[in-house]
Amino acid sequence: LTNTIGLILTPFIVRSLGNSEYGLYILIGSIIGYISILDLGLNNTIIRYVAKYRAEKDKEKEENFLATTMIIYAAISLFTVAVGIALYYNIDNFFEHSLTYNEKETAKKMFLILIFNLAITLPGGAFTAICNAYQKFVFPRVLLIIKYLSRAALIFTLLLYYPYALTLVWIDTILNVTIIVISAFYVLKNLKVKFKLHKWNKKLIQDIFSYSIWVFITAMVAKLQWNAGQITLGVFSNTTTVAIFGIGVVLGSYYAAFASAINTLLLPKATQMTVSQDNARAYNSTMQKVGRINGFLLFLVLSGFLLFGKQFIILWVGEIYLPAWEIAFLIMIAMTLPLLQWFGNSILEAKKKNRFRSLVSLFTVGIAIIIALFLAPKYQFQGVIYPLFVAMLINGFIMSWYYFKIFEFDFLNFIKKTILQPMFLGTLPVTFLFLFLKKFWHVSNWLDFILQISVFGFVYILLTYFIVMNEDEKRMIKTKF
Repeated sequence: LTNTIGLILTPFIVRSLGNSEYGLYILIGSIIGYISILDLGLNNTIIRYVAKYRAEKDKEKEENFLATTMIIYAAISLFTVAVGIALYYNIDNFFEHSLTYNEKETAKKMFLILIFNLAITLPGGAFTAICNAYQKFVFPRVLLIIKYLSRAALIFTLLLYYPYALTLVWIDTILNVTIIVISAFYVLKNLKVKFKLHKWNKKLIQDIFSYSIWVFITAMVAKLQWNAGQITLGVFSNTTTVAIFGIGVVLGSYYAAFASAINTLLLPKATQMTVSQDNARAYNSTMQKVGRINGFLLFLVLSGFLLFGKQFIILWVGEIYLPAWEIAFLIMIAMTLPLLQWFGNSILEAKKKNRFRSLVSLFTVGIAIIIALFLAPKYQFQGVIYPLFVAMLINGFIMSWYYFKIFEFDFLNFIKKTILQPMFLGTLPVTFLFLFLKKFWHVSNWLDFILQISVFGFVYILLTYFIVMNEDEKRMIKTKF
């Protein structure tokens, strides 16, 4: 639903704002993205520790932990405001040569609203984390669905009368505050969760930060991967180039969202397994099951984007954004292995072994960004995306080795069952078939496009179900229906 709404909204937003103001919106959002990581990984920390205390049936420790984290969040919110104000007064200096006077003034207004937004939403995210730790996944997802639908309706309505980037910022801020209030009510009244400081535990705080600091660094690297590219292009190029790069990143994030539907729910499961079922065979089995299910979705999107992505971008936002296809496709390829192996990251977090992953990501992406700073002035977006692409590939293979070291991850068997088997039995035959058919069936409008991808999707699903899926996977689908 997020992807569908995004695909519908993006061209409307681009045409309403214009390429320049849309690029400005992407640029300021990228800067705010850096500040948003100041939650220091506490949301994942809440999921991990609350799931652990629930598995141990220790209510007092849970209450004390939650009270402690809210005190930490209050300090983070104050620090976020301080950092935001400092950056606000330096916007003119940062973009002295790339933004016009009016663009800088608009950027300042957007920045102030977004800082307030962050100061509220950082601690507010704790309530969703608590729901996840309790494995109450439905309510926060329903709430998000309502939020996305409301956001879409407000954008379609308000941008007709107020076609400015500031309108989007106000819509997001008001909706975020509303969602936080409702989530807090659900956690306190329905789940009966209590925030009670039984004692000020210095060791607990040390444990929290020894775990969360590495989650924070991983989040920081994730922001650096894409936001640094947009900011680099904002400094060395113009807002239109930023907008093109931003569209590529958005499409790449849509690809990741298909896997995140499953992957964001895995940490409580991994935490419980470390308490009750801590063995390599169980980890490998679960990792393979999750990886195969994710693979069925991801290979559909990846092969579909290879076949129809360029036509889609032209129909969607216009030919000027066609270079975004190259950016998005490289992101999708680089993200495939990490997304398929995501349960491994959940195991590392559950075992408090996530430091290595954070350091490797920081090193590889950091070098890629330094290289991009030298290449961007001459090669524009290609000078940014290719170093990041190589860094992500290296990162994925290093982590496969580390999983083996921590829980005897069977990498070769995983690759065989989750990538090679589905690719050769299902994805590649369908892709080659439609590469041939596309020579005779040209796309010139939305109707042709929708018809082509519908036929492609239908053939892919049939082949995957009857040829690629094993009996357990077929049984799971039959049970759902």
